Amino acid sequence: MKFTLSWLKDHLETTATLAEIETRLTEMGLEVEGVVDPAARLSGFVVGHVLEADKHPDADRLRVCKVDNGSQVLQVVCGAPNARAGLKVILAQPGVVIPATGQPLKKGNVRGVESQGMMCSWRELEMGEDHDGIAELGAELAPGTKLVDILSVDPTIEVSITPNRADCLGVRGIARDLAASGLGTLKPLDVSPVNGSFKSPIGVKLEFSADNASACPMFVGRMIKGVKNGESPAWLKDRLTAIGLRPISALVDITNFVTYDLARPLHVFDAGLVKGDIRARLARAGEQLVALNGKTYALEPTMTVIADEAGPEALAGIMGGEHSGCTEATTEVFLETAYFDPIRTAATGRKLDILSDARFRFERGVDPAFLIDATEIATRLILQLCGGEASDIIVAGEAPEWQKSIVLRPARVAGLGGVDVAVAKQEAILRGLGCTVSEHAGGLLVVPPSWRGDISAEHDLVEEVIRVNGFDKLPEVPLPRPTTPKPVLTPGQRRASFVRRHLATRGMVETVTWSFLASNQAKLFGGGAAEMHLANPISADLDCMRPSLLPNLVAAAGRNADRGFKDLALFEIGPQFDGPMPGQQRAVAAGLRAGRATARHWSDKARAVDLFDAKADLLAAITAAGANPDSFQVVAEAPAWYHPGRSGTLKLGNKAVAFFGEMHPGILTQMDVKGPMVAFELFLEALPPVKARATKAKPLLKLAAFQPLERDFAFVLDAKASADSVLKAAKGADKALITDASVFDLYEGPNVGEGKKSLAVSITLQPTEKTLTDDEIEAVTKKVVDAVVKATGGTLRG
Repeated sequence: MKFTLSWLKDHLETTATLAEIETRLTEMGLEVEGVVDPAARLSGFVVGHVLEADKHPDADRLRVCKVDNGSQVLQVVCGAPNARAGLKVILAQPGVVIPATGQPLKKGNVRGVESQGMMCSWRELEMGEDHDGIAELGAELAPGTKLVDILSVDPTIEVSITPNRADCLGVRGIARDLAASGLGTLKPLDVSPVNGSFKSPIGVKLEFSADNASACPMFVGRMIKGVKNGESPAWLKDRLTAIGLRPISALVDITNFVTYDLARPLHVFDAGLVKGDIRARLARAGEQLVALNGKTYALEPTMTVIADEAGPEALAGIMGGEHSGCTEATTEVFLETAYFDPIRTAATGRKLDILSDARFRFERGVDPAFLIDATEIATRLILQLCGGEASDIIVAGEAPEWQKSIVLRPARVAGLGGVDVAVAKQEAILRGLGCTVSEHAGGLLVVPPSWRGDISAEHDLVEEVIRVNGFDKLPEVPLPRPTTPKPVLTPGQRRASFVRRHLATRGMVETVTWSFLASNQAKLFGGGAAEMHLANPISADLDCMRPSLLPNLVAAAGRNADRGFKDLALFEIGPQFDGPMPGQQRAVAAGLRAGRATARHWSDKARAVDLFDAKADLLAAITAAGANPDSFQVVAEAPAWYHPGRSGTLKLGNKAVAFFGEMHPGILTQMDVKGPMVAFELFLEALPPVKARATKAKPLLKLAAFQPLERDFAFVLDAKASADSVLKAAKGADKALITDASVFDLYEGPNVGEGKKSLAVSITLQPTEKTLTDDEIEAVTKKVVDAVVKATGGTLRG
């Protein structure tokens, strides 16, 4: 919905500024989509006085003008035919944005002559269509006067109207809302009757059956003769042009004006082209109508039309017909003001794909009681602008029932809306909107006006009070927050998810296999006892509960290898069964790698998976579970399904937490799969409990400003001593300085003696406070040697 500020003030007595009106509309829920203020885009233009207008030396149609801008004289090259000395013009200087182009004006060179400005036409200012020459201003204007000070510029406001606010599809409806909010006073509407001087020769009939009487319950008509349909006055054309409508002729422009001014669509027929009486009826099969848009529409019996004796002359509530449309030759008109069913109008418009201003309002519901008064207003405008003589008014039918009474309990405003509004103010707001308000049993008895068909219950009245009072006054109250539910899973139970996610990031694919398997396979992995057999297995080869997750992973790897996928990594998290009784099962995370660890490549040799791949997967799973891998002991022992000498066990004290290593070749042979395969089994419930107490977060990255140092050691140890014990002892010698320890060489041979081995270890020292002296480094190395000797019984190799 568009309108201008001066148009609004025709209905609203107010001293409010444009900004205040814009703010108040938004506060009431009438969202302002945009405001176009011509004064803003014309602020840089001034009045110029052409002192000289000489012929261009190199162009017959150009003139070189000397133009006074009030402070200096500029040279302007102009091609307008009316450029002459003594003329007062609209002058644009460099930097001013020309509305028609949207580009700032720059100094230019026209055929070798510098031009320091531009004299504008009305079209270039987007204030008219005149482009035959530059605009000529009054001779009395002083050079340098701002253009906005001498022109009547009218800001245009565009408001987004929700479908329930049909009353605000007219300027008066918006003015009424503003007045109800206290931003001015609504001016009275002149609906004084125009006395008719003759009886209309054209009658009105409503030809509907009882079932279809709601299609057009009331029709008001009036004939006006002796009119002169010419061009509309400037004020009317300006109003229509400002909101994007094209002025056509005075009669048509009046109907468009009333549509936007009062939300009351009208139609005028050329009475000289109407045959017989006007009839409102349903269309008949096979009828057609050539509408004012030039298109021909096939009508259906569900559509309401306005017809004469010859046939349809208009689509009711949507568009008039071309046959009886008003032209410059029209001298007699028949004015139609009717009420049409919103649903039938909307259905007809959709079916014929016509969207008009009339349909837009009728399908939302126009004021059913504003027919005779609207006819009087339109009649007065026609007589003022076109002259003529009006007949008596013809009324067919009666307005549909619209009156309703609603009881408003004032406390409901605070209860539903959350804002306290005094009862007196509630009454004032409702009366300002046009409601009739009276006392009623401790509450208010409210009768909404005819133009507010959207008010039908108490909550609608509450909404109106809150809306007009201002949505900005609603308190900001956060929604009630439900009690945060406690986690369903314990930290220990959540471990499985953390481990699952981490193993997947290492390129392993999760599998979900049966919790049972063939009994002969179960025996290979320490199971197969009679009590673990199923009484009713789903298959003969799935007759026993699994004692480990590995046999199913091995079988899955074998099936993939048979199909050409020999290199793969699988894992599963689930239960393994140590006995038939409750509590005799354990949650296990098991993983298996088969084939090659790296693909073939020209830059390096491919290698097969080995036990260190399985160990790396295992340590990663332990870390993901929230445990410290360094707190476990590694011993060179494992169950019988692992390769002896190529496997190990992680222990916490005397308790086995995990197994890892290469699968036993004999096991693979009996399962009819090819190796190599390496695997691990992590017993999640055997891990230390996750700390529930809050701990101080450690920095993710702590950089030292000093150079790290590396020192190498070689120890002669018993052949059975583990490298892990050496590394743990070395790291523990000085936890503040030693940040890393790793094995880089192993020697077994005659130079170290029978049953002995030499293990070479690299230690990294990272000072954080100062550079270490030689004595301090020597002291640390002595600590390392002493700690390893004490832990392993070995000696430092000379």
